[in-house]
Amino acid sequence: MFSLQTIFGQGNQFYTLLEESAVAAHDSAHALHEMLRVADRQPALDAFKLARLQQRDVSAKISQELVDSFITPIEREDIEALGSALYKIPKQVEKFADRYALALQHLEHIDFTPRAAMLEQAAEVVVDMVRQLRHMKLGPMKQLNDKLRSLENEADRLMLELYRDIYSGKLDPLQMFLLKEFFEILEKAIDRCREAGVVAYEIVLKNS
Repeated sequence: MFSLQTIFGQGNQFYTLLEESAVAAHDSAHALHEMLRVADRQPALDAFKLARLQQRDVSAKISQELVDSFITPIEREDIEALGSALYKIPKQVEKFADRYALALQHLEHIDFTPRAAMLEQAAEVVVDMVRQLRHMKLGPMKQLNDKLRSLENEADRLMLELYRDIYSGKLDPLQMFLLKEFFEILEKAIDRCREAGVVAYEIVLKNS
C-alpha cells in the first residue's frame, strides 16, 4: 500500500528552492563586499542584477510549486514567509550598490568594508540555517540563530559609534548625510538577514 507521500512526493523541492534563494542572497552580499574592497574604480553592478534575477526566478518557482504541490514538507505559510524574507536581502543590497555607484566621488574616504564583511557573514549564516531545515534539529539551528543575533548586535553597536561621529560636529552636512544614508542601508540589509533567520528558526521550533 502506497502512502500519500509516495504518490504525491515529499515536497523536498521546496527545501531546494529555499536553499537556492538563500544562496542568491549570499551571492549579492559577497558581491558587495568584493566591490567595496576594490573601491578605487567605478563599480560594476552586473553581479547584483544577476543575484536579483536569480532571486526573482526562484521566488516565482516557489509560488508556482505552492499552487501545483499537494504535499509540502512544512506549512505553506512558513514557506511563503521565508521566501519573502530571503527575497528582500538582495533587494536591499542592490539598493546600496546602485546608490554607491552614483555617489562614489563623495565616498572616497569612507570605509564600508567592515560592515559589508559583517553582512556577508550574516548572509552565510542564513544559508546554513536554510540548509538545516531538511534536518529539523533544534540544537544546530539554535547555535546558528545565536550567531546571527550576535552579528546583528555588533552591527547595532557599530551604528551607535557611527552616530557619535555624525553628531560630533566634525563633518560637513554632505558627509553627515552620506554616512547616515549608506550605513543605514547596510544595517537594514543585516536586519533582513536576521528576519530570514528568525523565520527559519521558528520553523524548526514548530517542527522539531
